[in-house]
Amino acid sequence: MTHKIIVWLGADFTQYLISYFLQNSIDCELYAIVDTTSKIKPYFENQTLVNFKKIWFFHDRINIKHQNPDLNYLKKFEEIYDINIWKLAINERIFYRFNDYHKFSRTEILSIEEQSCKLFEEIITEIKPDYFITKEPSFHHLELFYQMCLKNEINVLMLSPPNIGKSSMVTSKCRIPDNIKNYESTSINNRNFNELRNFLENLETSNVFQKYLLRHGASKLSTLTAVSKFLKLNNSTEKTNYPYFGRTKYNVLKNEFFNYLKREKRKSFIDKKLVKHVNLENKFIYFSLGVDMERNLLINSPLYTNQTEMIRHVAKSIPIDYQLFVKENPSQASRDWRDEAEYDEIISIPNVTLIHPKFPSKDLIENSSLVISISGSTGFEAAFYEKPSIIFSELGYDVLPSVFRVEKLNELSDIIRIALKTKVDVNDLDRYVSLLEKEIFSFNSVDFTSDIKDELFLGGSLHDNKISEKQIRKLLTKHESLLKNLTNEHIKKIKSLEKKQ
Repeated sequence: MTHKIIVWLGADFTQYLISYFLQNSIDCELYAIVDTTSKIKPYFENQTLVNFKKIWFFHDRINIKHQNPDLNYLKKFEEIYDINIWKLAINERIFYRFNDYHKFSRTEILSIEEQSCKLFEEIITEIKPDYFITKEPSFHHLELFYQMCLKNEINVLMLSPPNIGKSSMVTSKCRIPDNIKNYESTSINNRNFNELRNFLENLETSNVFQKYLLRHGASKLSTLTAVSKFLKLNNSTEKTNYPYFGRTKYNVLKNEFFNYLKREKRKSFIDKKLVKHVNLENKFIYFSLGVDMERNLLINSPLYTNQTEMIRHVAKSIPIDYQLFVKENPSQASRDWRDEAEYDEIISIPNVTLIHPKFPSKDLIENSSLVISISGSTGFEAAFYEKPSIIFSELGYDVLPSVFRVEKLNELSDIIRIALKTKVDVNDLDRYVSLLEKEIFSFNSVDFTSDIKDELFLGGSLHDNKISEKQIRKLLTKHESLLKNLTNEHIKKIKSLEKKQ
């Protein structure tokens, strides 16, 4: 049987490299949607390494001059696919809150949505794919296509991290094991909490992103090589790809300069104002801040993106004898930290202590009575240290009885009081870890992405960069064993899904 597989190709090239090995491993027809900048596009137009039957270039199909969006079409689309378009669009970092270069109008946004939806419907109707291979969606247009695939019962093979360290899994839903429905029937391995903590610590969950920040934490135009190359570029992407609208050379250089000053000023504020030492013997609830402008908040938790407001809600809902400790996420450095006014606002909330990002999260988890986070891995880590947790999005591990997911804010106070009385059962955690071990495999996506950035994008300093086949072949050779294993994991998932059909 020939499998029809459509692949989403982005600038990280992971799925492209998988496609190279996949084409010779199973009987398949490969199709692709390319979502890259103008300088990368010629590589995919001329590449010969992967035999794609057809390629669609996403940004070629988005005409910003289209000024009459068809609202009737979009309304019908929402009804058919059960997708709330504004929920995705308003949380799109390019459209709102985080874009320093272009302010998108309502008409522009609706026009982009209409054209995206029509393109995706055209693709699905034309090829009727059996499988969709993709990375974890970080932008709303990929999330849109992903949700459409699920609605059309197209098997999704999404490579994503399972909220813990140096591992990955291929699943139909982001960061949620496909075998989650088997939780109750999964056998335990009779591990105690110390053994389970060793499992967690061996995956180096906290160190993975710290190493990434050390490697790529500088300004995107931090090197003289990147600046020199950027100044010589024909900056066509600024006119053809809507995420780059307004990014003229002058605007980018000016923005990077002021971002550097802003980042240094904010870091100085953090060092002066955020608490570096706390009394861990006091009764406290720990709220772990998530990184702004990331999927965990914008897509996973679309109605809970204002973390300052969420801290206020929590502070108003905790018992009188508890303090609320809030810690800045060290990975927020990748987003130039937060505005000083936001930190001041958090600091001003009565009974709230805002803690420096260098303070060990492990110490806060271990000594807290309850851990709260909007999304992400902190709630899962809490279980390993015998602490209940509260989250605000679907993350897979909320199957644990000690993890409480808030769906209605007016229930928050009651949920907090119930959670505080909840004990973590070691067998529950052992069962979930056993289930997870059947899905995960060794693949450090953060390290791999770093290697791609070093090879193709000057360490992440210049993303709109020409790519050569020589560079791609170098990556294929360097990571051949790893990529073959990664491809085999996708094939295993395909075979598993075939058995269920």
